[in-house]
Amino acid sequence: MAGPPAGRRSSDGPVRGRRGPVAVLGLLTLLAAALALVESTAPHAALRVGPALLAAGSWVAAVVVLRRGARLPAHSASPWRAFTLTAVLLGLGQAGSAVAGVGVNTSAAGWHDVPLVAAVPVALLACLRLLPAAGSRPIGSRLLLDGAIVLVAVGLLGEALLADAAARSGSPAHALVSIGYPAVGALLCGVGLVTTAAVPVGRRRAAAWLLGAFAALAVVVVSGALAVALRDDALDVLTGGAWLAMLACGLQAVAADRGRPREDAEPPAAMPLLAVVVSVCAAFGVALFLAVGVVVGRAVSPLEGVGITLLMLLAFVRCLLWAVDGERLTRRVRRTEGWLRALLHSGEAATVVLDAASRVAWTSGAVRDQLGWSGRDLSGRTLRALVHGDDRALLDRVTAAVRGGAVPADLPATVRFGTRDRGWRDVEVSGAARTGGEDDGLVLHLRDVSALRRTQRELERLAYTDFLTGLPNRARLMADLAEPGSGPACVLLIDLDGFKAVNDVAGHDAGDQLLVEVAQGLRAAAREDDLVARLGGDEFAVLVRADRQEATALAERLVELLDREHRPAGPGGAGARGPVFAVSGSVGLAELRPGTDPTETLRRADLALRTAKADGKNCVRTSGEALDRAVDRRARLARDLPGAIAEGRLAVVFQPVVGVLERRVLGLEALVRWEHPEYGAVPPDEFVGLAEDDGLVVPLQRWVLGRATAALAPLLAAGHDVQLGVNISVRHLQAGCLAADVARALADSGVPASRLMLEITESVLMGAGDRMEGDLDALREMGCVLSLDDFGKGHSSLARLARLPVDVLKMDRAFVAHIEDDPRTAALVASVVDLGRALGMDVVAEGVETPGQLAALDRLGCRFLQGFLLGAPVPAGELPAMLVGFDPAVLDEIRFPSHV
Repeated sequence: MAGPPAGRRSSDGPVRGRRGPVAVLGLLTLLAAALALVESTAPHAALRVGPALLAAGSWVAAVVVLRRGARLPAHSASPWRAFTLTAVLLGLGQAGSAVAGVGVNTSAAGWHDVPLVAAVPVALLACLRLLPAAGSRPIGSRLLLDGAIVLVAVGLLGEALLADAAARSGSPAHALVSIGYPAVGALLCGVGLVTTAAVPVGRRRAAAWLLGAFAALAVVVVSGALAVALRDDALDVLTGGAWLAMLACGLQAVAADRGRPREDAEPPAAMPLLAVVVSVCAAFGVALFLAVGVVVGRAVSPLEGVGITLLMLLAFVRCLLWAVDGERLTRRVRRTEGWLRALLHSGEAATVVLDAASRVAWTSGAVRDQLGWSGRDLSGRTLRALVHGDDRALLDRVTAAVRGGAVPADLPATVRFGTRDRGWRDVEVSGAARTGGEDDGLVLHLRDVSALRRTQRELERLAYTDFLTGLPNRARLMADLAEPGSGPACVLLIDLDGFKAVNDVAGHDAGDQLLVEVAQGLRAAAREDDLVARLGGDEFAVLVRADRQEATALAERLVELLDREHRPAGPGGAGARGPVFAVSGSVGLAELRPGTDPTETLRRADLALRTAKADGKNCVRTSGEALDRAVDRRARLARDLPGAIAEGRLAVVFQPVVGVLERRVLGLEALVRWEHPEYGAVPPDEFVGLAEDDGLVVPLQRWVLGRATAALAPLLAAGHDVQLGVNISVRHLQAGCLAADVARALADSGVPASRLMLEITESVLMGAGDRMEGDLDALREMGCVLSLDDFGKGHSSLARLARLPVDVLKMDRAFVAHIEDDPRTAALVASVVDLGRALGMDVVAEGVETPGQLAALDRLGCRFLQGFLLGAPVPAGELPAMLVGFDPAVLDEIRFPSHV
């Protein structure tokens, strides 16, 4: 449901809710002032004006009670509807008195008293409606006893005050008014007390205001009864003021009502103290009043004697019940406290209760075992003073959060706690809560975790320490790299040269001894702030807290330190000497950049180390700017390639393969291209190799197969007689899913298998195992054509070549590049062409870019050519135009001179 518009409050909001009663209470105050003025200045006119003012106030109060009660739920508004009717009847009674001209206090009973008498049962009904629903919380006998005490006390007080007035009235009707009105007041006061004590907590404040209203009504009826015998204007003013006070209390009652709670929202409440206090005070107050009367010479009537006896008996019984309830409650508290102590002592933690000043007020559990103090020694001490100074801020945050009603984010927290013997323990604050009440204390659950923390520290030390050398390991180095500090820092990667010979010849024990000696030397040579770690094997690292210049100087000292001869002990014992090994070290250096991934820093240092190894070992090489750019480029391409494959940001272009005899395009080779948004055109060798290293080549080639076959299908439908060649990676073949991927691409595009040629590199086919050969046989059985790509670039076995399921040989472009000016290369090309012809294989020459190369290949009998001279790669959309527009005249340029 939508709330009130912004900037306004709902009709029952706090602003308007306060403004309404304040205005009505102001009106009632004005009516009281007007009544006092009329009574004191115009007594004759007051006989009609006074009751009229009270009637007006009653009806205004009735309207306000009705409106405010209507805002409550239906089951909570019914008492206030009854009180509205009560106010209306009271107003009618005063209006009748105004018409009859009998004044505020009537001197005789009449028809105008009928509405007043009718209001009494309606008021009692309203009180009953305030009580809980039947069966939810029954009214106890003690509560009824309190109500009876108040009823007898008020009735006895009224009888004592009005006995003489009733005797002097002479009229039975007047006597009935003098006695009946106080009885009604006593009844209402007793019922009001019971109601106040029995209602739920949420409505108790409203019931208390009603009790005040009934007390004011008791003053009204007693004053009215006195006025029967005593005609005094002051009684009229007292009656009118009490009447308006009664209405004001009723308004405050309805304003304070929060409605009846749900049955499961509030647990049954115990008997409140208010009922006992009011009943006992009423009983002894009335008894004291009568005793004072006896002292001053007033005689006590038999009725009063019976009443005071009954009142004292009821009060005595109530006091006995109060003592019994107190004893039962004490036993219950003791039993509950015993349960609580048993519960706390059964747990491992010690429970400490702090007062508002954070002093120890109570302890329980294994306090001495957990905290090193006895409960008596801790009592009265400030807990904060026992905590280590560095941990007090943590304890302050926890206590402040709990006192503020929030859940402490630091829990569970561990602090250092001082013991009685001046030692320190690691104590865990496992839980905290407020005690509630006026003292605003805290409950803390404390547990000694010193042994656990020692174990954790030992496990952490083992997890971050190399077991052989005692140096920090790779995990510790990575953790420090992740938080390098604010100053410059560099990483040195150190690899031993000649360590493998020590292991292989002298044994692993000698190798381990060498590693220990190297670790000791590195630790001694490094500075105090530097971290020396062993990464594994014979590889070490040093995190240098300095700039590149200082790190380079340290690296050079380490190279000089490691360049020495090592002679392990021989197999004969400590006195025997083994062979001498030349051992040195190579160092790669990389700067630690802010915000850089630690693994990236190690990769750059490793590249620098490889450079040092390639440059002859026993030297230092630094990760330079060009090397860093290459590493950054590779990292960026590796990060962007999966998205480029998944989102289709790559492109497939097609280069024609021309038949010399047919003088037309016979085939197309699908080539993948990547236009990177930052680096531009990325060479295929670079990103295809990256895809193979990162396990992305299979999804890449699936995508290429799908795009290439989809581009071929419309060409075949248009009548073009061409074949499609697609390069296949060894990783795709090793994955074992190549045949399935090819079958899926052919099925999706509708291209016949005979139109697809799979180009596989020579090295793959020559080293193919049984499983890969089975996959190749499956592809050939499907009808696909297999091509041996880059033939002549690797090593080949002619015997194995004859057994391979290959239909086409594609010569590497390195042969074609020098075919014009190198007779040896031309002879090799001629032998490949003859070999292909002898084995029944077609030979395709790649990289034809000049007319001289074309002429030489034609003279050597190579029938199928591919290269930029015959056609550059084009996108799929330009294939029809390229096929139709191919100019065979380019093949006529074979008349160029050649050295072949």
